[in-house]
Amino acid sequence: MTTHRIAVIPGDGIGHEVTPAALEVLNAVGRAHGIDFAYQEFDWSCDTYLREGAMMPEDGIDRLRGHDAVFLGAVGAPGVPDHISLWGLLIPIRRAFRQYVNLRPVRVFTGIDSPLRDARDIDLVVVRENVEGEYSEVGGRLNRGFPEEMAVQESVFTRAGVTRVVDFAFALAAGRRKHVTSATKSNGIVHTLPFWDQIVAERAALNPGVSWGQEHIDALCAKLVLDPGRFDVLVGSNLFGDILSDLAAAVGGSIGIAPSANLNPEREFPSMFEPVHGSAPDIAGRGIANPIGAIWSAALMLDHLGHAEAGAGVVGAIAGVLAETDVRTGDLGGSATTEEFTRAVLARL
Repeated sequence: MTTHRIAVIPGDGIGHEVTPAALEVLNAVGRAHGIDFAYQEFDWSCDTYLREGAMMPEDGIDRLRGHDAVFLGAVGAPGVPDHISLWGLLIPIRRAFRQYVNLRPVRVFTGIDSPLRDARDIDLVVVRENVEGEYSEVGGRLNRGFPEEMAVQESVFTRAGVTRVVDFAFALAAGRRKHVTSATKSNGIVHTLPFWDQIVAERAALNPGVSWGQEHIDALCAKLVLDPGRFDVLVGSNLFGDILSDLAAAVGGSIGIAPSANLNPEREFPSMFEPVHGSAPDIAGRGIANPIGAIWSAALMLDHLGHAEAGAGVVGAIAGVLAETDVRTGDLGGSATTEEFTRAVLARL
């Protein structure tokens, strides 16, 4: 048996419902493929912040460091500002463990309708730079409370940071349909985005087997809606990748099923896997949260840990259950509970 140590952070809201579902699926596929998981759960959340004044303890990063991966349920709660929950937990983990790739696959499953007509050929991946760019801590506020109050926020683009995420995108595309689309806005942002474009062109020249192009982010968003099937791998900065990944998930049918992987590709540090639907406090505790995003994120974790066949089996089980679903009549569709859908995936596994 291969054993992996997994740090589990259920977090807030429906994170406590979809995380157990994903772990059940991991255990089932593990038994079939000779994989064992040793879980250690950490009760870090917005409730922790309200009780103790911090999302996680001071030694939180060190406590996660020895694990092979981190599995996160959801973060966010009424009464805790989003920047507190994000910068108190997710971003410190991403940066301490150099999880510089945020990976967001998008596809249309039979049984989940895209809002677009003829969207069945959507199968793309958004590669988002995950630790620098527009989401920096450089900047500040001046003259608070006065009429001339101001705020300055600096973007940080390094050659090393752009190069490594672009290289990842080209390597990923080489194993798919061999095309990369780079998101830019170099006609309006005169320093950082021309620098991004320059590095993309340099790295593209080293990957002659992969075609590529670049699109201004505004036009790219429009084309992603008008003709999503044309895209294979999209790569963008922290902000542009964030926007594109949620838009692409919606085009694929629902952000509620979207998975994500925060990757340290070199595996020097643990990577983190999480559904992106949020904590959904309005339905928390009712047992009706959709577990697909969490289960799919678990499949991404399997793939990263070297078990591609097992990960593909999980995605295939999701697809198989959805193909049997009639969302119009509610037969295992909109009326299914978290447990019912999970049991159906387990049965197919």
